[in-house]
Amino acid sequence: MSHRRSRGLGSCLLWPFVAFFRLVAGILILGGRFLVMVLGMVFIFVGVLVSLTIVGAIVGIPLALVGLLLVFRGLA
Repeated sequence: MSHRRSRGLGSCLLWPFVAFFRLVAGILILGGRFLVMVLGMVFIFVGVLVSLTIVGAIVGIPLALVGLLLVFRGLA
């Protein structure tokens, strides 16, 4: 026996709202990934600039690595 959900009047009336909220969720997910990638690129740029000095390399290299990880996370 198969268990099928019956599509009644309620699901027929609510589908525009469900579709709208799915669209908004998709936009937020894509926007979040884009924001993570931009933030990662900024961290890489600032990390490289800071690491041009010997003392700044202590902070700059880990900052650039965190930025690289953020970019990879945004791509995955």
